[in-house]
Formats: sequence, structure tokens, C-alpha cells
Amino acid sequence: MPEPDKTPRTQTRRIVVAITGASGAIYSKTLIRALLDAEIEVHLVISKFGRRLLHDELNIGASDLNLLAGRDHPNIIHHPIDDIGAPVASGTFQHDGMVIVPCSSNTLGQIANGIGSNLLTRAAAVTLKEKRSLIIAHRESPLSLIDIENMRTLALAGAIIAPANPGWYLKPERLSDLADFVAGRLLDALNVNHNLTIRWGD
Repeated sequence: MPEPDKTPRTQTRRIVVAITGASGAIYSKTLIRALLDAEIEVHLVISKFGRRLLHDELNIGASDLNLLAGRDHPNIIHHPIDDIGAPVASGTFQHDGMVIVPCSSNTLGQIANGIGSNLLTRAAAVTLKEKRSLIIAHRESPLSLIDIENMRTLALAGAIIAPANPGWYLKPERLSDLADFVAGRLLDALNVNHNLTIRWGD
């Protein structure tokens, strides 16, 4: 049973960010840095395959998670995936939304079927239960009927399905432009102000 969150709530906003093993680590890094720039407290949960993803795509090891923020940052709190007693596992932990980026089909399926076998899926379940924003940045293609049905189930439960599909109308020139677009759309879904270039007509 998770320990109750006894920390007095301040005005600082909190967002839970989860990383799974689907390709797209650059999206999570870009999102986390933008949240920290907005002075938002980030509670980070990384799956076992998410750790491998960070290593394979960003050369970030288990002891180097501060590189996701670009530097040591007091507003990023890491919770081990097996720590079911972490505050984010409890519905009493107040936060302003959870985003899973990138989200694998495996994690999608577990959440859609109510399987809270680790901290990530448990935190997602209580986010839905408490009617807070749960944003799923799925990043696998093509989609099976199982994926589509799982997305439907989660959408009906109140989740926002936000596939990591960058727009091309701004004529991106760098990989970072594509990452900014996806991160910016996720920030919009979280109602977080940002300066990333994503607006049509800007």
C-alpha cells in the first residue's frame, strides 16, 4: 500500500512523466526540459525497457538521469519502477497530469486492462481514477486491432491519446524541430505554457 502523501501542497505544479521502451527518447527529453523551464516539478518513472531506450538512443545511463534535464535540477524527482510505495502510486498524491512518452503497445495494453503491476501502470491507473489528465504518446506503427481497441478503452476512460506524430507544415530542418513539435503538443494537452514553435501561422 503506498504511503500517504503528507507533503503540504504548494503552488508549484507537478507533472508525472513516464518513459517506456518504445522508440522516441528525444521526445521525453524535450518535454522534460520544457517542463523544468516552466518551473514545473517533474516526477519521473522509467520502465526497464525505458532505461534501455535512454541508453540506446541518448547514451544516458541509469546513473546519468540528470542529463535528461540537461543539468542537475531540484525539480526533477525520480521514482524507481518497482517502488509501488512511491507517492505517485496513490490517488492522494496531487498532481496536474501524467504523460507517458514514448508509450509502448505493451504499456498501453496493461493500462487499458487495469494491470497495475509496476509503478508506471499503477500511477496511470490512479490518474484515471482521480479524473486527472492522462496523456498517452503512443509511438508504434502499424497499429494492430488490439492497439486500437486499447486506445478506444482508454479514451472512453478519459485518457488523451496523443500519438507522437510530428507536423511538417513548419518545414522542419532538424530532428530537434520534430521533437519540439511533439513535445509542444503534449505541453498544450497539459495546459503548460511554452515557447516551442508549433503554431500554424506563427
